[in-house]
Amino acid sequence: MSVEIPVIDLKSVKKYYSRLNEKNEVSVLRGIDLSVYKGESIAVTGPSGSGKSTLLNIMGTLDKPTSGEVFLLEQELGTLTDDEISLLRNRKIGFIFQESHMLPQCTAIENVLLPTIPFPEKSGNDYEKKAQDLLDYVGLGDRIDHYPYELSGGELMRLAVVRALINDPVILLADEPTGSLDNESSKVIGELLMKLNRETGMSLVTVTHSSDLSGMMNIEYKLVDGSIQKVR
Repeated sequence: MSVEIPVIDLKSVKKYYSRLNEKNEVSVLRGIDLSVYKGESIAVTGPSGSGKSTLLNIMGTLDKPTSGEVFLLEQELGTLTDDEISLLRNRKIGFIFQESHMLPQCTAIENVLLPTIPFPEKSGNDYEKKAQDLLDYVGLGDRIDHYPYELSGGELMRLAVVRALINDPVILLADEPTGSLDNESSKVIGELLMKLNRETGMSLVTVTHSSDLSGMMNIEYKLVDGSIQKVR
């Protein structure tokens, strides 16, 4: 009988920050154990300052724990060089942030194609066709040549979703993806994320203050005082 392997696995992860000109350390995460399996959709909630974004950044290899271990597809990240981690991140993890972080001088499709630059082994035409298909999928097929300033907040977030998907990640990490959107746009983004989770089997972890968005996820955890507890 085969044993299912987590996509991301955190073991006893702690994170401390040193205050400037002070000897005392600020404890943000206090020994987090968390496993994310293929196809799961997980919400992480908690008050501001509880460490939600820090946890997500550690899961996504954008930050390193003070102690503990982080595994991505059974690979212990502490054994890798920074270059190896960057390559793994680009190939396996998709990110969506509260702000879309689009380059203003690039069109919609050019912004989507930015994560493909490190991979010349696949032709540009293949990537461009895929980008066009994904933009059609999220309802932006008629916006491919528009610049970010020509798009609404909801459209920019859908564009961010497409950019996160372009390299076929195994997991999508979203940090407050509806935090700056109105209610209708938030609903559209939430439904889009859940549709992608169902149809692709891609794991999804969302950090959010929104009870509407967290309620869409299959599993909810709450961060309190640096510790994590399962809500449902």
